Amino acid sequence: MKIALLGYGKMGQIIERFALDRGHEIVLKITAENKEDLTESNLRKADVAIDFSAPDAALDNIYACFTANLPVVVGTTGWYGELQEVKNECLNSNNTLLYGSNFSIGVNIFFQMNKVLAKLMNNFPAYEVQVEEIHHTQKLDSPSGTAMTIAEGIIDNLDRKTEWINELVGTPLEEVLKKEELLIESHRIENVPGTHTVVYSSEVDEIEFKHTAHSRSGFALGAIVAAEWLEHRQGFYNITDIFNFK
Repeated sequence: MKIALLGYGKMGQIIERFALDRGHEIVLKITAENKEDLTESNLRKADVAIDFSAPDAALDNIYACFTANLPVVVGTTGWYGELQEVKNECLNSNNTLLYGSNFSIGVNIFFQMNKVLAKLMNNFPAYEVQVEEIHHTQKLDSPSGTAMTIAEGIIDNLDRKTEWINELVGTPLEEVLKKEELLIESHRIENVPGTHTVVYSSEVDEIEFKHTAHSRSGFALGAIVAAEWLEHRQGFYNITDIFNFK
């Protein structure tokens, strides 16, 4: 495949390495310094685009791909407030987009197991639950998209939680946590690719369910696998669509 990389920071460079190793070609690299190269004619040179840019650039990149009728894989988070609008435009214009809060294969297994555990914990009301996430200090959004997906998996399956609330450590909560609210506690520490933990606590013990990323390589490989899966498909997809979880 011929790939356009929208965002060429640390993640973009790792994606490039995996893409070349798997026999693909990079035909376009867009950064903050060459945004003028994000043109319809340049995008049409590619078979697929992969976006790991920044929250404030993702929407422009997505709509540019739609204009060029170029399938796009979006790993950037922080724009999900516009998700329904993007989905509508994608489907109405017969375009193709696959997005996800995390492209790591291990994290997507974690997502599925998190749902199963949350459903099981309906039988054990003595346990309080919260989500903790740790990322590098360059992480621009809080909570992480991955933590939001984990929280939503709990809320969809654990009856006693109906919404999540975020606390960025170092910034106090603006209000007292309600019983039905699920706390996402966010930490920002240098050189941490990403750690996510679900904690169930009771008076007598504590259960921790954790995923720790050793590097960004898992995210990059997952993005390439997603791009390969998207080839010859049309529509609006989530990363979970590529896994056959039963």
